[in-house]
Amino acid sequence: MALSASDLGTIYSFLTNSMSGDESVRKPAEAALSQFESRPGFCSCLMEVITAADLASQVDVRLLASVYFKNSINRYWRNRRDSAAISSEEKNHLRQKLLSHLREENDKIAGLLAVLISKIARLDYPREWGFGILGRGVGVEQDAVPSKQWEIIVYCNSVSLFVILIITVMLSMKGYEIILMNLRIFLTLFRTLKELSTKRLTVDQKNYAEITSHLFGYSWGLWQSDVQTILNSFSTLAQSYTSNALEQRHDELYLMSERWLLCLKIIRQLIISGFPSDSKCVQEVQPVKEVSPILLKAIQSFLPYYSSFQKGHPKFWDFIKRACTKLMKVLVTIQGRHPYSFGDKSVLPPVMDFCLNTITDPDPYILSFEQFLIQCMVMVKCVLECKEYKLNLTGRVMDESVITIDQMKKNISNAVGGVLTSLLPSDRIIHLCNVLIRRYFVLTASDLEELYQNPESFHHEQDMVQWTEKLRPCAEALYIVLFENHSQLLGPVVVSILQEAMNACPTSVSEITPGLLLKDAAFGAAAYVYYELSNYLSFKDWFNGALSLELSNDHPNMCVIHRKVALILGQWVSEIKADTKRAVYCSLIRLLQDKNLSVKLAACRSLCLHVEDANFSEQDFVDLLPICFDSCFKLVEEVQEFDSKVQVLNLISVLIGHVHEIIPFANKLVQFFQKVWEEASGESLLQIQLLIALRNFVVELGYQSPTCYNVLLPILRGGIDINSPDILNLLEDGMMLWEATLSHAPAMEPRLQACFPCLVEIMERSFDHLQVAVNIMEDYIILGGTEFLRMHASSVAKILDLIVGNVNDRGLLSTLPVIDILVQCFPAEVPPLISSTLQKLIMICLSGRDDFEPSKAAVKASAAAILARILVMNTNYLAQLTAEPSLSLLLQQAEIPIEENVLLCLVDIWLDKIDNASSDQKRTFGLALSIILTLRLPQVVDKLDQILSVCTSVILGANDDLTEEESSGDNMSSSKFHGEGTIPSREYRKRQIKFSDPIKQWSLENSVRENLQTCASLHGESFNSAISRMHPAAFAQLKQALKMQ
Repeated sequence: MALSASDLGTIYSFLTNSMSGDESVRKPAEAALSQFESRPGFCSCLMEVITAADLASQVDVRLLASVYFKNSINRYWRNRRDSAAISSEEKNHLRQKLLSHLREENDKIAGLLAVLISKIARLDYPREWGFGILGRGVGVEQDAVPSKQWEIIVYCNSVSLFVILIITVMLSMKGYEIILMNLRIFLTLFRTLKELSTKRLTVDQKNYAEITSHLFGYSWGLWQSDVQTILNSFSTLAQSYTSNALEQRHDELYLMSERWLLCLKIIRQLIISGFPSDSKCVQEVQPVKEVSPILLKAIQSFLPYYSSFQKGHPKFWDFIKRACTKLMKVLVTIQGRHPYSFGDKSVLPPVMDFCLNTITDPDPYILSFEQFLIQCMVMVKCVLECKEYKLNLTGRVMDESVITIDQMKKNISNAVGGVLTSLLPSDRIIHLCNVLIRRYFVLTASDLEELYQNPESFHHEQDMVQWTEKLRPCAEALYIVLFENHSQLLGPVVVSILQEAMNACPTSVSEITPGLLLKDAAFGAAAYVYYELSNYLSFKDWFNGALSLELSNDHPNMCVIHRKVALILGQWVSEIKADTKRAVYCSLIRLLQDKNLSVKLAACRSLCLHVEDANFSEQDFVDLLPICFDSCFKLVEEVQEFDSKVQVLNLISVLIGHVHEIIPFANKLVQFFQKVWEEASGESLLQIQLLIALRNFVVELGYQSPTCYNVLLPILRGGIDINSPDILNLLEDGMMLWEATLSHAPAMEPRLQACFPCLVEIMERSFDHLQVAVNIMEDYIILGGTEFLRMHASSVAKILDLIVGNVNDRGLLSTLPVIDILVQCFPAEVPPLISSTLQKLIMICLSGRDDFEPSKAAVKASAAAILARILVMNTNYLAQLTAEPSLSLLLQQAEIPIEENVLLCLVDIWLDKIDNASSDQKRTFGLALSIILTLRLPQVVDKLDQILSVCTSVILGANDDLTEEESSGDNMSSSKFHGEGTIPSREYRKRQIKFSDPIKQWSLENSVRENLQTCASLHGESFNSAISRMHPAAFAQLKQALKMQ
């Protein structure tokens, strides 16, 4: 039933209640809105709430209505099979209503209205939203529009971009309200262009290119006109000290400035999305060469107002910051999208020169403008690491007349490379390196205050912040790229700065002086480029002569240097030789006990790097393990932030996984794990890290793992509980812990048995973790045996029925070996239990061709081998299964033609798949085929030649596998001998099952000989006739295989 105006009060009430803090009020309201959203008229009711004049002050309700509207567009605007779409009449009404409310004054609501229009445009443009609807939406008549602009409208109608038309209508109008309207229109246009740019089909990109061709020139002309107006107004404003009388004009100027910024975003979007990247098509993008120099000029024109507006005009000062930052970001984006066009001599040299000068020799007021400095550094970094600008030293074919795209790219790259070389001579590179280290790496007063007051937060901000968000990390990222590009030039320079800093500030200095801060910066510079710098600096000499001595000074101020030493010891791990490892380990353990939390956390991370290193020396570390664990346990108690706990827990997990002397610490670790799990409720990332640590712990304990079951199993249940709110995050690691627990369990016990039903729930939910689930089931079969099957037979059958027929070939190939083990271990009990699964296996065997799909051939071979095993070990049941009416019905429904009985069809599969089978499967096929010889069916005689041929090849081929099997048997016996008195391993149990397989014990030779005699007595003359038709060579091989004279 459709919603109408009479339902508005109800919708409004539910929207209001859904924001209530009282769950008993909020939940029913959310449920009711969820029921309403699929009903016709729901979006129209929401639109009325959003635009109601009497609700203008209730912004929260209107915002929530906008969010529901946006979600409904995503779900119901298009026609879908599974849901009713919004009707065409309601769509037309909503479009007109949206356009008629572009004058919305509230910025947040206006932003969401622009998003709504853009979402609809993405779905309806260009076929369903043209000028007719638009004109009616905004009430525009031709007489109200200047003739020149009406021509633009008519011309643009061929493109059908609805928002372009509104813009051209409104631009000639004046006044605050109209400027506000213009601002809203530009916001809508930007959002729409951004949304349309996400459509990647060729026709959509062609449409976007057409939009760009019509819109770019107009937008660019308007932007240039506005920037001149704004700069003239700023010039007047900078000289004005009495702004109260001009407040109205200031408001208009501010709105114009905001519109100008939106126009800049539109231009960026058109250049980025309206042209294919020139790095692929090598076609010059002319707007890049036209726009970029003027953007740079605009930056240079705006920057002087940064200082003059800071005190007198804070609103415009904020605009200057946003404008300059955005202009430089646009240049960075253009360079990334169109590097060849940006590499033109009219663009790249002035932009790079400006950025380099801003970084190395900025005006004093620029130093406080961090966001702009960051963008200048980003630009230089992007250019330095741009692969399109790297010099190409490959040659070309002589006398080649046609210039290929690769040759064109090479020519441009070499030309731009030459420009960069002229822009960055050696002295400028060295100067830039010095400035980065001596100015931007140095900790500021606010950094030092944070380090002392909130060391934990300081560590994470320095360690995990995005490099484009803070000035120092950005300078470090630029320095790394610069050093990689010019390592031979800068290696000696960095070593020189390091020596200078260490000489100027001896280890005895404890005061925070410029010298100590420079030493900290130089240590950082040496840490970040350890790989290249190792050619110029001996770590052993540096460690023994300086770094280890720094740790002898325990003054609180030395936390600055100690933290950087911890960083160096981690970064240089690959360069630390065996004779220095012990001393480094001791130093890191000492740093792990520092008084400052940022130092401890830095040491924690570096220790992880050392323990995980391929050349980690357990022998040098093992006696440090007690103090290391104790320090980690204390550190977890000290830290408050979630990220810190994860970091410490990660170190503990790594230690457990790489150091084998864990058993003496088992009790402490168990207590620690229990405490952390209790405190980690709701913190899924911390719980994940704990599950990983526990898995490593169980593996290291091996068959002593039951000692920790009292703590382990409740945690395990929490990690695999499908009803847990955090199950999406915990399930993978929970199942891996479950698998490790079973693999290292000495015997099955009731608490482990009780976990198995969880596997059914997990498989019912999804097959995302199928391989681990299959391993777990196999472990239960091997470990639990008959008792396990007695308790969980129905669950096993349900899991297998869920998997077979619902997963791909890869999933089946993982699952079928488990079914095979089940049938082998319980040949009488299991086949009737899993009859539904077995019917599916028969369907797999008899359906379709697989000549060109190896995975399907492998699946058929494995499925056929399971059915052959059942015939061998439970002959009567397979005969019963293949004769069941339910199977015939399934085959009919699947349109699988069966010309003879199903069992004979399986015989054809066994004959056909012999070449796809493993040696064990071939033996199973051979035994099954030998049993077929005993059937009273005339078709058996027809297939006699093929059956005997396969059996002969299996018997004669078995000798090739005998030596390997005997060797494996010897190994097993040897393992048993050496393992006497110990608990047999999971692998030993699995091999024991394999070698006790009756299929391996029974003689195929004897079976064929005996059953051949039975066949002869059953079929008489027809048997003799079939034997006589055999090829003499094949008959001779048969006699050889059966040892017949």
